[in-house]
Amino acid sequence: MKFLVDESLSARVAALLAQAGHDAVHVGDLGLLGALDERVLAAAAVDERVLVSADTDFGELLALGRHPGPSIVIFRRAPHRPDQQARLLQGYLGDVEDSLRTGAVVIAGPDRVRVRLLPITE
Repeated sequence: MKFLVDESLSARVAALLAQAGHDAVHVGDLGLLGALDERVLAAAAVDERVLVSADTDFGELLALGRHPGPSIVIFRRAPHRPDQQARLLQGYLGDVEDSLRTGAVVIAGPDRVRVRLLPITE
């Protein structure tokens, strides 16, 4: 799966996902550190990447705009260490991969995962 890791997370998360066989880059790799959220979302959409972030603003942007994508994984109350974050995502990936491919906001925490399909209309 292709991922774009937001600056709210360490570049190490992208590196660990890449080591696990995913096509993963950090926003810093694309010169997007400090970029507006809309620009980061657009970059993920153009490259057909799932955006991975701890910033809940991305989900709100998709909901308000009723956008069909890109898919987003948002960490909530998740561990703060990059290795734990990468492991958490990979642990849930099998359950949410189909939703991410079609368009979804996935909220991932240490004890559960929630999926909202896109576009969010309510």
